[in-house]
Order: sequence, then structure tokens, then C-alpha cells
Amino acid sequence: MWKITTWTVWIALLISPIAAQAISPPQQVTLKDAPNDAGNRVIISWEPVKEATGYNILRSESPSGEFKPILDKPLSSEKTSYIDETVKPNKSYYYILVALDGKGGESRSAVVGPVKPTGEWFHTGRIWVLVGLVVLSGTILVSLYMAHPDMRIRKIPGLEAVDEAIGRATEMGRPVLYVLGLSGAGSLTTIASMNILAQVARRCAEYETRLLVPCFDPVVMNIVREIVRNSYSQAGRPDRYVESDVFFLSDMQFAYAAAVDGIMARERPGAVFLQGYFYAESLILAETANTVGAIQIAGTTSDAQLPFFIAACDYTLIGEEMFAASAYLSREPKLLGTVRGQDIGKLILMAMLILGLISEMLGLHWAMEFFNIAKTR
Repeated sequence: MWKITTWTVWIALLISPIAAQAISPPQQVTLKDAPNDAGNRVIISWEPVKEATGYNILRSESPSGEFKPILDKPLSSEKTSYIDETVKPNKSYYYILVALDGKGGESRSAVVGPVKPTGEWFHTGRIWVLVGLVVLSGTILVSLYMAHPDMRIRKIPGLEAVDEAIGRATEMGRPVLYVLGLSGAGSLTTIASMNILAQVARRCAEYETRLLVPCFDPVVMNIVREIVRNSYSQAGRPDRYVESDVFFLSDMQFAYAAAVDGIMARERPGAVFLQGYFYAESLILAETANTVGAIQIAGTTSDAQLPFFIAACDYTLIGEEMFAASAYLSREPKLLGTVRGQDIGKLILMAMLILGLISEMLGLHWAMEFFNIAKTR
């Protein structure tokens, strides 16, 4: 009996190290800097361990330093790769992959590294963006080269009516009121509105019609004064410019709207231009201008206010039409060439979309593959 017990102990002692090392250490662990990124990702790959029920990953900035886990919870046993997105560019990292057996046991791989993540200058997965940029740029450059003052672009009714509106105010002996909206000088919509104002001011100078420009922002007011002064000088009538007709009202939304309404009621302008970024006051301004019998030409990039302008105003510039207005009114060849080039680029894009849709319906997936959509479905 003693002999059996002794042999049992010896066998247990012999097989205990084997039982402790029942799970094999991970093999073929590789590190790779992830492509097409800003240098903030590392790809870790490994051969699957049959006995493993999960994996953990340890990381250090030195092969002899302290390795700390980078995961909140272990990876599943089905995983054979992981992307570490917590690294910093141009720093060296070392990794250890830990295989877990689900019973508290683990087996570590050898230290792997170093890997230094770096950012790429060009994202090869977005080659179509480069192709589109080259095509659009080439189209605009060709349009600029061929530009001339009589270049034909699509008619915009609201801009065609500018001379009519100012002429009507002149015949009625009433002023023209120009409102730039409620955005500051840094707004693209406000800048586009200033370009339109420059052409309106020039027409008012030629027709000797008074121009009133109430401003919501004092910075905008100072810029607008220079724009209007310059337009009157270009028209050969600097003597008609009145600095006090470009003035600051209030930087509070409804206080400004109420003040503009008061100006409309007192001055009774023959033409009102509402060009800029507007909010809830848009319909208040448009309705007041309608009650005094003014012809109204509105324009905004605010989708929420466009329906009100379309319903209450005679003409409305929608979105991009505001940005094309300066070229349209001035007939400057370079500006016209830019607008035409952009329009041709949009037509090319629309044609590609239609062609891609038709090809998808016919079972040809070249468009999906070209735009890398198939990879993300």
C-alpha cells in the first residue's frame, strides 16, 4: 500500500509541471504599423492557440520595462489580430501576447517589437478623392483660360431682377434697403452678401438712389462702409455716398428685427434686399417689407428659413446662388470661369452617379468597388 502511494506521489510530481503548462504560448506574433492613418494605430497578429479561451495584450515602451495590459477585457479565442489605437506617433512600442485557459492559467509569448507607428502623407484608400480633385481642378482651370465677359451661365431670376428692383425704387423716389442678416464678418454667407452689396451699391450710385444698410454687427458695419464707398467711387459718384446711411442698430436678434421693421415703416423703401444668414426673424422682415409695397429679393444658406423667403418674397436666391451672385452681376471673366468650372464639375459628378446607379442595376459593381463602398457594407 505504501509503494502504491509513493508511486502516486511521484507521478503527481512529474505531471504537475505539464499540467501547469497545459496551454501553449502564442506563436508567430507579429507587429505592423497600420497603413493610411495618422500614426496612431498598430496591428498585432498571431497564430491561434487551440487551448486558449481568450487573449490579453501587454504593452511597454521598453523591452525591459513594465508591461501593462491595454484591454479592458480579454479578447475572444476566435481573434487572431487586434488593432491598438492608443499609441502615439513616432514612438517605439513592445508587446507581449498572453493566452488564457479560462481557469486562471496563462501563457505568455516572447517580447515582440519594436514597432514605431508613423503617419502617411497620402491615404491610398481614397484615391478617388484625388481623381475627383484633379478632374475638378482641371475643369476650373480650363474654364478660367477660356473665360470672357460674355460667357454664358445659367440665368438666376433673383439676380436678373436686381436692376428692375433698383429701377423701381428710383422711379418711385424711394430708397433701397439692404439687410445682411445676423452673422458676423467671418461667415461665408455674410461675405457672399457683401459681394452682392458691392454690385447693388454700384447700381444705386449710377441711378442716384439712396441706399440704407442697417447692420447687426459693428465689425460688419465698418467693412460695409468701405465696400459701399468703393462702389460709389467706381461708379464715378463718390459725392453720392453718405456714411451715415450704413449704420449699426443692435446685436440682439429681435431688437434688430424691430428696428429694421421701423425703418421700413418710416422710409417705405421701394426695394428690399434680404441677403445673409437669418433666423426666426426672417418672416417678420419679409412680411413688413411686403406691407410697404417693396419688391423683395432674398437669399440665404439657411435651409430652415428658405421656405419663408420663398413664400413671402418676390425672388429668392437658394444656397449656392448667393456665392455665384458676385460673378453673375459683375461679369468678371475670372469669376465667371470659376462658376462655370464648378458647374461642369457637378455635371460630371451627376453623370457618374447616374452611370453607377445604372451599372448596379445591371449587376456591374465597378462603382461600388471604385468608391470602396463594397468593403464597408
